[in-house]
Amino acid sequence: MTKIFKILSEEHQNILKVINDLLKECDTLESKNELNLEFFNKTIDFIINYADKFHHAKEEDILFIELNKEGVQMPCNPIEQMLHEHELGRNYINELKKQIDENNIEKIIENSRGYASLLQEHIYKEDNILYPMAEEALSEDTKNKILNKFNEIENKL
Repeated sequence: MTKIFKILSEEHQNILKVINDLLKECDTLESKNELNLEFFNKTIDFIINYADKFHHAKEEDILFIELNKEGVQMPCNPIEQMLHEHELGRNYINELKKQIDENNIEKIIENSRGYASLLQEHIYKEDNILYPMAEEALSEDTKNKILNKFNEIENKL
């Protein structure tokens, strides 16, 4: 596995740690019926700024574009599916923010678990299907170009 896919997979592991914490917090919320607002605000901040603006941007604005530029043909166009799932994730988070504002415990749990389930499945698909296909399909020059763009993003932080 080349460095670009190692980077993306390592970022997935960071996201999954937060997802696991979110699921644990849902269990606590369900049993105690007390909203830990600080936890949810920090989690949403992480999801928006790290998972979406940082990680998904690498996929959407760099990797997927390069795959399309090279005219990489993959069965069932997994890129469209991944983009759709990114959008579904954003919808879950927007709904979660709304339900937190309304202090709707039941809907907070429902949206949190829905988001977690979506992301767990999504990450599995990317790590085990999309990335290996892309690894094989992309030229070394394109992989280096993608890595340079990833480094530019990292250096801006």
